[in-house]
Amino acid sequence: MSSNANTPPDLQTLAESLITAARRAGADQADALAMHGQSVSIDVRNKSLEHADRAEGVEIGLRVLVGGRQANVSASDHSDATIQQMAERAVAMAREAPVDDYLGLADPDQLSTARDAAGLEISDDQPDPQPDWLQELALRAEAAALTEPGITQVEASNAAFSRRSMWLAASNGFSGGYGRTTHAISTVAITGEGLNMERDYAAESRIWASDLPEPEEIGRLAALRTLERAGSRKPPTGAFPILYDRRVSASLIGHLLSAVNGGAIARGSSWLRKALDAPVLPAGIDLIEDPHRLRYPSSRPFDAEGLATRQRSIVAGGVLQGWTLDLATGRKLNMDSTASASRGLSSPPSPTNSNVVLTKGNHSQQELIADMGRGLIVTSMLGSSVNGTTGDYSRGAAGFWVENGQIAYPVNECTIAGNLRDMLMTLIVANDALPWRGSEVSSLLVEGMTVAGA
Repeated sequence: MSSNANTPPDLQTLAESLITAARRAGADQADALAMHGQSVSIDVRNKSLEHADRAEGVEIGLRVLVGGRQANVSASDHSDATIQQMAERAVAMAREAPVDDYLGLADPDQLSTARDAAGLEISDDQPDPQPDWLQELALRAEAAALTEPGITQVEASNAAFSRRSMWLAASNGFSGGYGRTTHAISTVAITGEGLNMERDYAAESRIWASDLPEPEEIGRLAALRTLERAGSRKPPTGAFPILYDRRVSASLIGHLLSAVNGGAIARGSSWLRKALDAPVLPAGIDLIEDPHRLRYPSSRPFDAEGLATRQRSIVAGGVLQGWTLDLATGRKLNMDSTASASRGLSSPPSPTNSNVVLTKGNHSQQELIADMGRGLIVTSMLGSSVNGTTGDYSRGAAGFWVENGQIAYPVNECTIAGNLRDMLMTLIVANDALPWRGSEVSSLLVEGMTVAGA
């Protein structure tokens, strides 16, 4: 492994130049992002290189506000001429946009005093891995998968690395930035042939390479998961308890997070729009957001509007504590922002979450399986039909059928359905949540859902 010798661009200068250009072009307010990213991804197959991809570039984005109107523009060129053209175009576009009285930057006294990510450890300080090293990791994961009897092939084994830096500047005086790294290894294994073919995967990603599992561990896990799927068939149809394995349980909590997002609340399109200060999870369960977890994927010192991020309770003791808000949605709801703004280069801020943790339960997954008697364990999902206004829920699923408290056989091609409000109120939480995830959620047992199978 060796260091990247390329000198990164001066993102601060780029972002602040965009603000200067926007003000000269007639913007009342403006904020800008400048981002530099580099990534390497290596795929191997049949013990040799299958595909290599390397990307590097600088992109800039500008948002301007003129008389209660806003517009966003972005570019991959960052010359002085492009910056001037972007500012002029954005101001012209904003003057044609509809008025929104809730738009506006933060007041200076609302801004974060932290202007970098010092102390969060979200950027690996070790030299960047070279492609040959990543190829070696991918080959080791593939070899480990192929050593398991019954694995006919490895569809793909991948190792990847990215380093990204950003700088946010705004006309209210905010100017700050930080970098972030990601290391990842994944493997997809196959057993059987033709109509009897089954596949599964394992994947892990970390901020720091030293926190990653060994590639052999990931390859073997992909193989074992695949072998467990051999002989899959459809489950019976009826109302049964469903256990969401920790691989997919975060998706269920994700629907709750979407429902308490300020954007949905402000539009009146959330099935939890009248649930503030009401129970949304069983008593004793907390859902905490903590943007300051060391080495975690969504950690950040400030949000996309320059406000200081902080730990907060979304749900405490099962009771909903508040919405997830940026400045605009907060103003619409007559509330303060929760410093939850996120944005892309060509899009305005919107609320999002950073590192959520659900209270662990007191039982292992095996204990919940024994207690459920007869039902379905879901390990993978596909397709989605979720009504954000009513909470009606239907998804394709695969996993394992349980009889007499024990796994009986693998299942595929079934549909599970229910209503999210009812589902979440019956949750029983296991104690098996894994670390290093942006959503740290254990396996979840839900009572009385509908399974449509054979």
